[in-house]
Amino acid sequence: MYNQRILPFYMTYPLPLYYQEEDTATRDLEYLQQMYPMEAKKYQKIIAGILDKLDYEGSMIYDEYPDKWQMYRLSQSVLEVIRKKEEETNKDTVISKEKWDSIFDLVQIILCYEVYKRRHNRGNSGILKF
Repeated sequence: MYNQRILPFYMTYPLPLYYQEEDTATRDLEYLQQMYPMEAKKYQKIIAGILDKLDYEGSMIYDEYPDKWQMYRLSQSVLEVIRKKEEETNKDTVISKEKWDSIFDLVQIILCYEVYKRRHNRGNSGILKF
């Protein structure tokens, strides 16, 4: 009867295994992001740069439930940065409204992935809290 209450050592502290699984998910996401098309990679770098400025304690990207409107506004500001860069590099080319709409959709998706990655990387600072 006493033997039934004894747990093997590896089952007494299962939390490190949980963090290993989360690290694996983040590594998979980063690996798959390397397979983005060139245009998406370019936008991802711009988004990462903007999120670097928003990466502080109390930022809206770390809210328990980020506000949809704030994420939408952040996407719009990212799109404005992209639009200015595109106008600087391609002064002769005019991009249609439909193309900008598809770029905006892509920016929103990449922004959500980047926020997800930062939220989960921040929790894995290497310090286990019990």
